Formats: sequence, structure tokens, C-alpha cells
Amino acid sequence: MRAAAPRPKPSTESSLEQRLVADRATALALTPVSRETEIRLDRYVALLQTWQAKTNLVSPSTLPTLWSRHVSDSLQLLALAPGAKTWVDFGSGGGFPGLVLACALADRPGAVVHLVERNGKKAGFLREALRVTGAAAVIHHADIKDTVDRLAGPLDCVTARAVAPLQQLMAFAEPLIKRGAKALFLKGQDVEAELTEATKYWKIEPRLHSSLTGGHGWIVELDWIERRNPSPSVDGSPR
Repeated sequence: MRAAAPRPKPSTESSLEQRLVADRATALALTPVSRETEIRLDRYVALLQTWQAKTNLVSPSTLPTLWSRHVSDSLQLLALAPGAKTWVDFGSGGGFPGLVLACALADRPGAVVHLVERNGKKAGFLREALRVTGAAAVIHHADIKDTVDRLAGPLDCVTARAVAPLQQLMAFAEPLIKRGAKALFLKGQDVEAELTEATKYWKIEPRLHSSLTGGHGWIVELDWIERRNPSPSVDGSPR
């Protein structure tokens, strides 16, 4: 009697796809969106996977949980500012949270997300993502400070994720917050240390929200900030 031939092991690629399918279901159960938004996000994630091979857009270790670690992590901000239409995202990089928000807001009349990214390759990716998804966004290939100085009109929210320490983000966002924008900054487990450092430079009344996606993540919500010393910059160098 002949022995049965061993079953071929699933390829790494197919295993990753299976994990992504499961993670997608988990993420969309956690942060539900419309069917139209799902389609836009599917196109976006497919494009990111293609570009990831040549441009480091996310940590490779997070690819199997891309939907929960990155997409849902971004989508959860919508519940904290349900009426917001005009958003500004500092250092958009691979599109988190800004491009994800823009996909979700594409059907809302008048909604727009300003994606600020100074890296040329990442700005190129964002342009292509905007083309394939039809997301409601404008891309600014420039430094954050230069873009903030040029933004006009009413602004509802300013966001950032893995861009800079809190005290620096507050310096960038100060003009926008003074115009009435709400800041929603995604932070990790060191948020308390960052807040302690930020209070050396800023008077703040932060509200902390535990991330729906776990992983010791937090959202720092700010509606008001004020410099403790209006002369020096927040990093101690001359203004």
C-alpha cells in the first residue's frame, strides 16, 4: 500500500491573505462603515500591499493585522468628532489616519481631509491612493509648518499618528486649535510620559480615550492649549 503524499504547505503569501481576511472582518465589526467605504478601503489596502514591497509604508510585522492595527485605529477617530467635515492630518505617511478618514468621508458633502506629507515617495503613494479610491482629500507635499501657515477657512479637526512627540505636535497644531479645531492625536503606551513632558511647555486640558483596537494605544483629545512661555519654542531653540 502506497503512503499518501504529504500535503503541500500553504505558501507564506496565501497564509498572509487568510490572516488579512480574518483581520478585516474583525476590524469592520469593531468600526463599521458603509459598503461604499468598504470598497474604497479594500482598494486602498490592496494598493498599500503593492507599494509596501518597494516603499516602507507600515512596519512589516503589522501586515497580517493591517486592518485592525491601522485601518480601525484610524476609523475610530470619526466617533470623537462625528460632525467634523474639514480635517488636517500631519505626516500622513502611508495614509493613517488621514487617507482612511478621507475614504470614510467621501460620501459626506463638503468633507475634505488635508494630507500633509513632506516625503516624496509617500506623497506619491498618497496621490495614487487618492486616484484609486476617490477619497475626499487634498495632498500637501510640504513641511507641516509651511502647510499650516497656508491653510485657510474653517477647520474642524487636526490629527497625527507616529509623527512627533506631543509637545511638538501641539506647536504645529496651535494655530489651528486657536481657530477652533479639535486635536485628536493617536499615541502609544508612553502617552503619560509624553503628556508630562508637554506640560512643561503647554497649559492643556487633555481628554484621554483608550484605543478600541487595544495594544496599549490612546487618543489624546485637545480643544484648548496655551503656551506657558510665549518666547521660547517648545524644543528650547529660538523661534
